[in-house]
Amino acid sequence: MFIDVAKIFVKAGDGGNGAVAFHREKYVANGGPDGGDGGNGGSVVFVVDNHMNTLLDFKYKKKYVAESGENGKGARCFGKSGKDLEIKVPVGTIIKDFETGKVIHDMSDGKPFKMIKGGKGGWGNTHFATPTRQCPRFAKNGEKGGERMVVLELKLLADVGLIGFPNVGKSTFLSMVSAARPKIANYHFTTLTPQLGVVAPFDGATFVMADIPGLIEGASEGEGLGHEFLRHVERCRMLVHVVDISGSEGREPISDFEKINLELERFSPELAKLPQVVCGNKSDIIFDEAVAAEFEKYIQEKGYKYFRISAASKQGLDEVVRYVYSSLGELPPLKVYEEEINIDDIVAEKRTSRDIDIKFESGIYYVRADWIFEKLHHIDPSDYEDISYMNKVLKTTGVYDKLEEFGVKEGDTIDIYNLRFEYLK
Repeated sequence: MFIDVAKIFVKAGDGGNGAVAFHREKYVANGGPDGGDGGNGGSVVFVVDNHMNTLLDFKYKKKYVAESGENGKGARCFGKSGKDLEIKVPVGTIIKDFETGKVIHDMSDGKPFKMIKGGKGGWGNTHFATPTRQCPRFAKNGEKGGERMVVLELKLLADVGLIGFPNVGKSTFLSMVSAARPKIANYHFTTLTPQLGVVAPFDGATFVMADIPGLIEGASEGEGLGHEFLRHVERCRMLVHVVDISGSEGREPISDFEKINLELERFSPELAKLPQVVCGNKSDIIFDEAVAAEFEKYIQEKGYKYFRISAASKQGLDEVVRYVYSSLGELPPLKVYEEEINIDDIVAEKRTSRDIDIKFESGIYYVRADWIFEKLHHIDPSDYEDISYMNKVLKTTGVYDKLEEFGVKEGDTIDIYNLRFEYLK
């Protein structure tokens, strides 16, 4: 089964929490804090697998989560960092953000891509010891790993795209000029998936050609296979347009040529502007020479390079591939999509955000914010040092200022994730 679009959820590993521990050793009084730091979470890394040619694996597994870091331990033992999660994709896969549709990365260079870094491990209570706070009973929690819903879209890496109506001989053309062996039969939509072949016009000279199925009149309205596979010619540098000039099926070559180009224009104006080589196929079984001659004249007047060929008997194919190869040398390289969004920047912005949600209900001010929860959910309300630390955090991060703007007064009750206290100036 050929799958070329998939939506998946990816999440980097959370950082481990720092440890709250105190040194205990015989004959050592007041050993002091020695809680170790938490380990870093694993990152999400996409890697190219040259043995993959479809996104079928992502049809059955939709959620990918990297390993979290371990929590710190006593005796200043650091937690183990989580392993990176490697997600294998075919070369040519585009990673897009599901929410915005923007390109995150193009996996065309074959290099690994670290999409989301794992969360950093939290500090142990060793870091919070000061001359005036010698026994801190709190530590810092690890950062949460970033997460995102992404769309994987496979766009094959082919220099040349074969286009044309079904059953005009595209698959036969590809099989004769390369080692590709697509299914060939005398009915429409024989080819149901894109086919790639490496063409070698000379020793040491090669280019990649793709047979793209599904393009017929009305494809933009969902006829036939629709535009399902046209994304695979978006990277192509030029097109070979195969037209049946034999008249064996009662087709009109000029009309077919115009209809295919119209569908290309509707799908992508940029695609329609690519250089085209036109091949009049099935020249060995022409029913009406006048129709074939009229089409050749029409194409040449349009300014296209024209070849009369017979893919079945290999007539004229060598001339076509040699011309295509020489033309490719004058064209820009394969299209690589530029990155439009950086997920790590979004994650970092979220982590540094100081947005605060305050609601007043039944005489109580409820304060909610993810970053507050991460900093303070370990607070022990019975411990004086913990409460002092909490007050310092709420003051320096502007929470108290925000509450005063909201109308809080001395003696009012504040609730921070079920930790309730009276507000005192």
